[in-house]
Amino acid sequence: MKNVAIIMGGYSSEYKISLKSGSVVNENLSKEKYNLYPVHILKEKWVCVLNGNEFPIDKNDFSTTINAKKVIFDVVFNAIHGTPGEDGLLQAYLELLGIPQTSCNYYQAALTFNKRDTLSVLKPYGIKTAVSHYLNLGDVINVAEIVAKIGLPCFIKPNKSGSSFGISKVKTIEEFLPAIAIAYQEDNEIIIESFLDGTEVSVGVISYKGETKVLPITEIVSENDFFDYEAKYLGKSQEITPARISNELKQKIEAVAIKAYDVLKMKGFSRSEFIIVNGEPHMLEINTVPGLTNESILPQQAREAGISLPELFENAIEEALNKS
Repeated sequence: MKNVAIIMGGYSSEYKISLKSGSVVNENLSKEKYNLYPVHILKEKWVCVLNGNEFPIDKNDFSTTINAKKVIFDVVFNAIHGTPGEDGLLQAYLELLGIPQTSCNYYQAALTFNKRDTLSVLKPYGIKTAVSHYLNLGDVINVAEIVAKIGLPCFIKPNKSGSSFGISKVKTIEEFLPAIAIAYQEDNEIIIESFLDGTEVSVGVISYKGETKVLPITEIVSENDFFDYEAKYLGKSQEITPARISNELKQKIEAVAIKAYDVLKMKGFSRSEFIIVNGEPHMLEINTVPGLTNESILPQQAREAGISLPELFENAIEEALNKS
């Protein structure tokens, strides 16, 4: 039987959500087919957690020792949202060690974790996006100039973070600088985007049984001003799968989502967010380690497509092993 490390946690504000995702993966994978090892990767420690006991991970070869027996992992299931599991750091480390893992490769992870770089790569392929302005920590901020370009309301968000941490919807000039300060708490790079007034949808694209597959599209109706942390995790939104859109629009969104997946040379799971304005999908971002809890969008979409969580997770492991 293959030894599977399920990595979860991470170094960002998203670590608690990642621990939930990882435990759902652990619960749904077959213990008859795989030896499962939940591994918590946290700033203060890397440990394999079994039956309430912690066994340190040897970073030299990403192994652990349990009851005086060394355990080498055949494959890694990546359930880390944010750094270092979604930004390419762990992917590069595991590639150097020759250990296959379930998410995209290190360059694709680094690229897609950076919202502004992703959008700039996709624009020449005709994928529409919001009007945007970028700031690095320390840049001079000319509010009037930015507002003239972007308009109000607008969104101010950290360039490299997830789960809507640090995002603000800004409606007035007075809210602008405080929102920038909030975003800088999460990242030293900021993206300011024009408000897109339309229907928000989330599109899962995965590699399944050797083929790129678009899952049923989810429509997001937030009770809050936008799809923020509360809307995502505290039930302040409706997620309607499949989305209430025409077949023609569905096909158009699917085509754009697959194009982005292919252009970015993705593998494994991805979930991209779009706002539909006047019948045209505008891409906001793409997530390469989307939430995998029972309530998360990608598992909802898989269920709608007739793919159970055990099937979804097992496929990810088998694809990683086959590509290694």
